[in-house]
Amino acid sequence: MDKNLQLATIGGGCFWCTEAVFQQVNGIKKVVSGYSGGRVPGHPTYREICSGLTGHAEVIQITFQPDVITYEDILVIFMTTHDPTTLNQQGADKGTQYRSVIFFHDSNQETIASSVINTLSSYFNKPIVTEVTMLDVFYEADKEHQNYYNNNSNQGYCSFVIAPKLAKLRKLHSNKLK
Repeated sequence: MDKNLQLATIGGGCFWCTEAVFQQVNGIKKVVSGYSGGRVPGHPTYREICSGLTGHAEVIQITFQPDVITYEDILVIFMTTHDPTTLNQQGADKGTQYRSVIFFHDSNQETIASSVINTLSSYFNKPIVTEVTMLDVFYEADKEHQNYYNNNSNQGYCSFVIAPKLAKLRKLHSNKLK
């Protein structure tokens, strides 16, 4: 990877939602939907993840330009475009695969994640339950899960679940958009 690029791996419920959000953020070079944080060996399938039995979370891995957008900015956008106060749930999506999680890549990212959570805790009416843990392995999801919103924006899920998150992104972070 280019030395001027960095990685961030986060999960805020369905990866289709977080992918759609970060595809619109300036300084983001690539967003890949996938899975991380599981307890079973091998590359998990979408069906296995949906069972909730593997322990994996639906996540995105972001390749970003730190001279354009900071890791802290990415986490602030992340924390304010999903609900980090619901344990193992985002809206109607329930299960550990939909947990709010930050998978840090190094100790600096861990420190920043803890700081952002601490700073934003007063923004929410309930305690933040976002898990912060070291990234072990990231598994890329199948092709049909990549660029999902852009390829399926007329579907009901996209209209009723993803579109409001994008509206929130535009309202709260318009200065960070492409």
